[in-house]
Amino acid sequence: MENKVPMVSVGGLTMPVIGMGTASYPPADAATVKSAVVEAIGSGYRHFDTAFIYGSEQALGEAIAEALNIGLIKSRDELFITSKLWCTCAEHDLVIPAIKTSLENLQLEYLDLYLIHWPLKFSKEPSRIPVPKEEVSVIDIESVWSAMEECKLLGLTKAIGVSNFSTKKLDQILSFAKIPPAVNQVEMNPLWQQKEMKEFCKAKGIHVSAHSPLGSKGTIWGDNRIFECDLLEEIAKAKGKTSAQVCLRWVYEQGASVITKSFNRERMKENIDIFDWSLSWEELDKISGIPQHKRSSLTVFIEDGSELEAEL
Repeated sequence: MENKVPMVSVGGLTMPVIGMGTASYPPADAATVKSAVVEAIGSGYRHFDTAFIYGSEQALGEAIAEALNIGLIKSRDELFITSKLWCTCAEHDLVIPAIKTSLENLQLEYLDLYLIHWPLKFSKEPSRIPVPKEEVSVIDIESVWSAMEECKLLGLTKAIGVSNFSTKKLDQILSFAKIPPAVNQVEMNPLWQQKEMKEFCKAKGIHVSAHSPLGSKGTIWGDNRIFECDLLEEIAKAKGKTSAQVCLRWVYEQGASVITKSFNRERMKENIDIFDWSLSWEELDKISGIPQHKRSSLTVFIEDGSELEAEL
């Protein structure tokens, strides 16, 4: 691959700064996911992001096996694999069985990174979205985090972290953690820049990883605002790049890693082609002035989610 993906230190590991996400809505069939991952490995991707709830763990595992079989990679150790603890398993005694299920799905002996998907507990698997508020509670973070630490100590994962956590919840974990979270994966893009989160995590030694860097168009929670932003389009045209590439490069220049998702061969290659050029100070300054709007509010997922957001 021409543009070798840079690495970042995360929890004592080296992680590629760009990863391929495997979430889609409606969920893609297993053959599509497998084919896309094999294509991505051939294009130079080495970091793959999945989760139990995505339904893509098995297809990702099959793709890894295929990539090994046809010689795209020589060892599983060449890949960085992230998965996540789903909300129905967010209690102490369910964490280790949950990661073992994910490992079985993936046909792997260990994960590189295991994240708590949301700081929420579902009493049962949701039958609809938004989830009824009586089925949702804030997790007992101390007991769940101790089980996450056990996962690392048992060698089931090399690093542990969280996803969609506020600075308030991170501070809470840091007050008792024996192993601090290596990563917080959060929504981050030019239209939701996470300035406070970036500063907090930098001070605490927690790496920020960006999901939804392009707004997650085509999902029930996403929108098209990124691609409708005139400033991003203007910068892209001036540089001979796409708006998507400008967004991904912007995230990278903030010191964050980025999880991007496309099963289209050409867009996959475009998304990884962001390392041999840069944004100017003037362009960065213009982007910093874009009006901010959070996309993935809990109100999208949970009835009266605004009440929970106040707790988180």
